[in-house]
Amino acid sequence: MNHRLSDRAFVAINYAFTALMLVVVLYPLIYIISASVSNPLYVNSGHMWLWPEQVTFEGYKRVFQNADIWRGYRNTIGYTLLGTGIHLAILLPCAFALSRKEMRGRTAIMVFMLATMFFNGGLIPNYLLVKQLGMMDSLWAIVVPNAVGIWAIVVTRTFFAANVPQELQEAAEIDGCRLFGVFFRIVLPLSGPIIAVMSLFHAVGLWNQYFAAMMYLSNRDLFPLQLILREILILQEMNTTMLMSGDQLDSLSEQARIADILKYAVMIVSALPLLIAYPFLQRFFVKGVLIGSLKG
Repeated sequence: MNHRLSDRAFVAINYAFTALMLVVVLYPLIYIISASVSNPLYVNSGHMWLWPEQVTFEGYKRVFQNADIWRGYRNTIGYTLLGTGIHLAILLPCAFALSRKEMRGRTAIMVFMLATMFFNGGLIPNYLLVKQLGMMDSLWAIVVPNAVGIWAIVVTRTFFAANVPQELQEAAEIDGCRLFGVFFRIVLPLSGPIIAVMSLFHAVGLWNQYFAAMMYLSNRDLFPLQLILREILILQEMNTTMLMSGDQLDSLSEQARIADILKYAVMIVSALPLLIAYPFLQRFFVKGVLIGSLKG
């Protein structure tokens, strides 16, 4: 009886903790969705805390009419697709080579790569490097630096070693398949989970990237969506400060209201592609991440 009571208590605590985490995760999302279709006056005053108040779709209407937002959206999609492609093109062959037992010096190479996890040149050397390579004010400044990290290489290498049998690769080589054929015909078809996981991780990082664009880009035609969103937020803060001084009260008040409407609408529009893509890739996470990181 005591054992059963303890089991029930454990299950009840787990359910309570899970419900609490669900509320913690869902509330910000529901709040932003509600704020994006609510009157900014109710949002700023704190009257709207969960459900929409005085529903309006003016924010989404202005988002769809704003050329800067659409241009930033297009740039972000381009950076994400191109950057993820470069990431996989470097990551997968590198991890495959390091997973081969017959590769000479792979331990020394791994030690050299692991050193980059503890030592970094810093912001100024990175900026000078990008400038000397002629990538300033171009899309390459966004997708080339940090194209692949040692953490991703270690996880993918471990996945290859643990889930792609060496005997299967050797059998293909005996049948006349060269190393490139083994990689493209044997290894890649068996590596869907880790490819999906690494693609999504890198794509999310690129999609949310704004600091690199702020450092390396000066042409507004190349600004990603997150940098446009940052400008909207800064505009709102500047307008609020100016309103406190009483200058141009009516026009600035209207600008602040528009900035409030756009802020939440752009958040939803910018996060929507990732929210749509995640459920389709979620089933790969447990197999891709846990096996890749815990085995070997």
